[in-house]
Amino acid sequence: MPKARKSQISLSDTPYYHCVSRCVRRAFLCGEENSRSFEHRRQWVEDRIHILSEVFAIDVCAYAVMSNHTHLVLHVNKEDDCTGHFWEGRFKSQALLDESALAACMAYVDLNPVRAKMVKTPEASDHTSIKYRINAARLGKTPKRLMPFTGNPRQEMPHGLPFTLPDYLQLVDVTSRHLHPNKHGKVEHDLPSILERLNIGQEHWLTLTTQFETCFKHAAGKVTHLEQYAHNQHQQRVQGRQSAMRLLG
Repeated sequence: MPKARKSQISLSDTPYYHCVSRCVRRAFLCGEENSRSFEHRRQWVEDRIHILSEVFAIDVCAYAVMSNHTHLVLHVNKEDDCTGHFWEGRFKSQALLDESALAACMAYVDLNPVRAKMVKTPEASDHTSIKYRINAARLGKTPKRLMPFTGNPRQEMPHGLPFTLPDYLQLVDVTSRHLHPNKHGKVEHDLPSILERLNIGQEHWLTLTTQFETCFKHAAGKVTHLEQYAHNQHQQRVQGRQSAMRLLG
């Protein structure tokens, strides 16, 4: 039996969630069919994401609007007991329990078009949060409709993602060089400091950013966080333990 969506949301464990909504029978809502292109619909979906981010008490961390599915990494800024349509539809939801899971999932989402061989570089990935952030950064701005980067965790941490934008962009860039078949050879520069801080090896990082949805089911994070989540959710078995031990240490 599928797990009720409301039971997958545990704000005592984490405010971060990866949500995936797929078209029925994986039909191409925004693709091409019978020589007709419906790619313009992807802009409709992206615009709606931006609008809803200002209406609901939810921050958008990352997103990718694909031809037959949409990925969202969301931060719940919830202070009361009301629910909204984000949590009541029939979509897949994964709890992101720590920084490692959050960084890996965001990169997984932002690199969807590159993995699908739709584009060659992250900055060319239309209808993704990475392109939205890059376009704003080129103008010296921060996207007001996305959750901001606020740097490494520290005392009196402001509201935002616990990374820096340059670290994250470098992380995505390095990862994309290993994903795309036309980019051969080893990347000459070292892996970004964010990977060193999260203590994730390069091979394991590439596994996470290409197979995130298959590595974890309802929740993602280090073993201790998965165990606490399972306890809070009254689960008899800790799902994803082996993946966490192998990939996140």
